[in-house]
Amino acid sequence: MRADNSHHVVAAARQRSRATKNRAVVALRKLDNAGTQISFDAVAREARVSRSWLYNQPDLRAEIERLRSRPRTTTRPVPDRQRATDASLRQRLQLATTRIRELETDNRRLRNALAQALGERRTNPGRDTPTRSIPTDAEPSRTTTS
Repeated sequence: MRADNSHHVVAAARQRSRATKNRAVVALRKLDNAGTQISFDAVAREARVSRSWLYNQPDLRAEIERLRSRPRTTTRPVPDRQRATDASLRQRLQLATTRIRELETDNRRLRNALAQALGERRTNPGRDTPTRSIPTDAEPSRTTTS
């Protein structure tokens, strides 16, 4: 009687199956990274597998359908040579920080000018602000009248 060598056949079939699935996953990633339209046909062609095999793989089928249904952007990825460098980003950050400091200084100056103008209006009640009697032992009220 001959020895049972079927385990070799089963192992080879499993290895072929893993290699096929790996090719399909790599093809799917490649198409997605390239920004091309994802379809069962495109993935099958790129991975050199049949469309019916793709349809019978639940995880691959779900991923292809998910990628197919996402909204497509009309813009292409920015090439490396057009991307911002670290130096240019640092320069922009430095300019933004300088601008923020200038605006904070301006804001402080305007608040002080407003406080001074309001103080002058309170000391000269003859203008358009009504006079109020404030008790001398109590702190002034922070409510405003219109």
